[in-house]
Amino acid sequence: MISQLKKAILVLPFLILNSIYAQHTDVINSNRPGASQSAFSVGQTVFQAETGFYGITEDNAALNTNTDGFGAELALRYGAFFEQLEFNVDVKYQWDKTSPGSMSRNDFKNLTLGAKYLIYDPYKNYEEKINILSWKANHKFKWRQFIPAVAVYAGANLNLNSIYYPEKESSISPKLAVITQNQFSGGYVLVLNLIADRIGSESSSYGYIATFTKGFNDKWSGFLENQGFKNDFYSDFSLRTGAAYLIRDNIQVDISIRGNFKDNPSIIDGGIGLSWRFDKNYKPILIKSGKNDGKDKDKKEKKDKKKRKDEVETIEVEKP
Repeated sequence: MISQLKKAILVLPFLILNSIYAQHTDVINSNRPGASQSAFSVGQTVFQAETGFYGITEDNAALNTNTDGFGAELALRYGAFFEQLEFNVDVKYQWDKTSPGSMSRNDFKNLTLGAKYLIYDPYKNYEEKINILSWKANHKFKWRQFIPAVAVYAGANLNLNSIYYPEKESSISPKLAVITQNQFSGGYVLVLNLIADRIGSESSSYGYIATFTKGFNDKWSGFLENQGFKNDFYSDFSLRTGAAYLIRDNIQVDISIRGNFKDNPSIIDGGIGLSWRFDKNYKPILIKSGKNDGKDKDKKEKKDKKKRKDEVETIEVEKP
């Protein structure tokens, strides 16, 4: 029997191509523990919370300083109005101490309100023809998997006079992203985010996040992620890796670690997290096939109703 997580990872392209606009999957689809966003929304009326805690250490060889700290992350996601549309909130708060000098800080490192919309799905209105006589034909290489789903994201960063940003930092600054996602056979998924962040502010930056994920079985998945960015003061890139474990269809736990390749500063952080989905209000979208299933169902109900009526009339006629 094929497990539910395996269905979500391996059969997701078929679920997408057979539905009209379905974004909802059998099991939770979290952005954690990576930093990238997937192209697909959580699904209309679906609410999802993704939270975690992390520890971080930064060594700056040029300044001869060391900063140790920890932080909390929270992302709230909700699908509304359309199956392709998602609204989200991303919050990060950090506590740290720098030595020598023992300077302590704590404030918001990130507070962003945004929305994501899927603009292109390569499997929309595409029907995969299944050859029931040939296993080889059904598992042959398909070029379509190299055509990505594409989404756009627009958000607003709220600064709130955070001490982690320059004093003249704008109180509100835009964030824009283009998101692509490929579903490859064998349970592999590639997500790419191209990001313009804090546009027009003192700390505006441009970067990317590329996340490669593999589902190992019905419970475990792992990922490898490369992230890079550049602004007027600093540029860097880092590698992140980790794993996620599915406790239930709507609950996932994760662990990750990240490191960069510079010494001004050298950064290492690691964290654990939890993702939870509430989808009791979600109404499955009708599956699209060669025939209109809704009309066929209505025809069958009318036919059965007429048959029962004819049987009743026959019984009445046969009564003495």
